[in-house]
Amino acid sequence: MAVYTEVTDEAVQAFAAQYDLGDVLSLKGIAEGVENSNFLMVTTRGPFILTLYEKRVSETDLPFFIGVMRHLAERGIACPLPLPGRDGVVLRRLADRPAAIVSFLEGMWPRRIQPRHCAALGAGLAAMHLAGADFAMRRVNDLSVSGWRPLLQRSEDRAHEVRPELAESLDAELLYLESHWPEDLPAGLIHADLFPDNVFFKGESLSGFIDFYFSCTDFFAYDLAVCLNAWCFEPDGQFNVTKARLMLSNYRKVRPVCPRELEVLPLLARGAALRFLLTRLYDWLHHPEGALVKPKDPLEYWSKLRFHQEVQSPGAYGLEP
Repeated sequence: MAVYTEVTDEAVQAFAAQYDLGDVLSLKGIAEGVENSNFLMVTTRGPFILTLYEKRVSETDLPFFIGVMRHLAERGIACPLPLPGRDGVVLRRLADRPAAIVSFLEGMWPRRIQPRHCAALGAGLAAMHLAGADFAMRRVNDLSVSGWRPLLQRSEDRAHEVRPELAESLDAELLYLESHWPEDLPAGLIHADLFPDNVFFKGESLSGFIDFYFSCTDFFAYDLAVCLNAWCFEPDGQFNVTKARLMLSNYRKVRPVCPRELEVLPLLARGAALRFLLTRLYDWLHHPEGALVKPKDPLEYWSKLRFHQEVQSPGAYGLEP
């Protein structure tokens, strides 16, 4: 989440008047995240989230994202529910952006990730994958291996500003991944961006998932690879095998993982690290002036990529096939 587009009080009042949500009492921008403009909107009926979809999110993909949240909510996965206006319409326009209001999800994301968070995440992610099994809509993951070279090309001429010879190193990694990426893994609806700030907890319990605007149809194990990168490294860059073991083992208790998925997990983890390195690199070099969000350090994912390049088997993540 982030804020790139400001809205006036009058525009918000007029927008909210199309819903049965009461009067708007306050509106506060949410500065976390990198993709859309998000606001906590409090009305006389309670809190809601107002989202303006920015340019990186294709307007043609929005019905898919709305459908994902509706589908998962109907199957018991705690996530924001898109709200229709009085006319039944969910997607509208505000400040010349596509916009929607979704329900408010209670809880807080963990600022200090503990092993118990990783255990709960594993079970919750597996439940999400199973709940999405009968979701009829499909969306190609445009930030998977086929999309990484265009991303690199958009930043390679300035990548040396972040690290000497970074573009050359990333090109070599990309060549390897392009020639080894698997094609035969179990696939379905995945979140694809399940960082800690997209997972809420209340006390000891996972209370829900948010920010489905990268969700797509891809390998289930790729979602696990994203989480290995996002949840299992310590602030000093060290990989925490206990967190990884708890996440993966609790996932497998809910959804069985085939031997092939485990075999290629190190490769998928390399790919996930490269994906976030490339998007962070682009954002670092092309930061919108005046945006109320700080770009994230791409070199964090350079270190993670280097770790996964040395992994020889799933044993490094606490598991054996």
